[in-house]
Amino acid sequence: MFYRLSGIHHTRYASARQLWPIPADRWQVAILLALALAAPLLFSHFVLMSYLLPWLIFSAAALSLTLLMGIAGQLHFGFAAVMAIGAYASIHLTRLGLPFGAALVGAGLASAVIGTIFGAAALRVKGLYLVMATLAMQYLVDWVIINVPVISGGAQATLQAPHVDFLSFSLQSDGARYYTVLLWVVFVTLLILNIKRSSIGRALVAVRDKDYAAAVIGINVVRFKLTAFFASSFLGGVTGAILAFCYYQAVTPEQFTFDVSVQLVAMVLVGGLGSVLGAYLGAGFVLLIPIGLTNLIAWLGDLGLISASTNLLAHIPLMIYGALIIGFLLLEPLGLGKIYDNTRKYFLVWPFRHSDL
Repeated sequence: MFYRLSGIHHTRYASARQLWPIPADRWQVAILLALALAAPLLFSHFVLMSYLLPWLIFSAAALSLTLLMGIAGQLHFGFAAVMAIGAYASIHLTRLGLPFGAALVGAGLASAVIGTIFGAAALRVKGLYLVMATLAMQYLVDWVIINVPVISGGAQATLQAPHVDFLSFSLQSDGARYYTVLLWVVFVTLLILNIKRSSIGRALVAVRDKDYAAAVIGINVVRFKLTAFFASSFLGGVTGAILAFCYYQAVTPEQFTFDVSVQLVAMVLVGGLGSVLGAYLGAGFVLLIPIGLTNLIAWLGDLGLISASTNLLAHIPLMIYGALIIGFLLLEPLGLGKIYDNTRKYFLVWPFRHSDL
């Protein structure tokens, strides 16, 4: 089998500490990256811009939230507000004449500062009380965006994203927007993977498991909690800016409501808390599965294989989608990423059955 540890000998610490120490893992990553680079040639414009692009953007958002919820263990139900701050800040900064790259940094910093202020509640409360604090951020940011015309132009206004260039390429072309998103999601992925195996990541995990025990062994709990909120909010703000410029090409208050925050939390939970691969799988499950089920039920209805009213046909995909979520969580409560990990570990020792899955 291609997944075998037999014959793999790590004689240096550097080889044993690679991100992907098994050759099969490296081959899989290389193949997926090659497919991602060739996607504009392999898929139609509709598939590329309507399915792949939002999936990659929301995967980056789920990875940003994974840093906070999965690694640091801090609940956040207002992450859409963090992305909204980044989206609006980037548009206003580019209108002031800043280059797009500088506007992304400014958007990330604006989200990080505001997100850290509300995240400071994590220093005193946790669990459902922290959820309430982040909900307050969501509703407060929504209110400010809607009621301060200087920011949004009004409750029903739409701010168009200016025409900008990034790395000497105009973001008006589909290819430039796709590769900009791909570059960002690859950067966030590598960042989270390296944070998980760094001293900072181990300290965040210690804070997640038992914050008072982490304090006993010398970890500055206050600093690391605020660092987690700052870093996660920065990444979320930049992702919100990229969402505005590369996908929507405009921003409205309806794009960053509480429903979006719930979807982001669902992506992290369904994919698996703390799992990088799970962020991709969770984003795909939440975004793409409902669309596929809707198209499938409509197709079966057109063929006459399903005899039901139009109203029932519209709700059947939602019922199947809910059943799938419950089924996956019953099968593996740790998420889709854990299902892949179990399969991978099985093949690592196949045909033997004494592995610890």
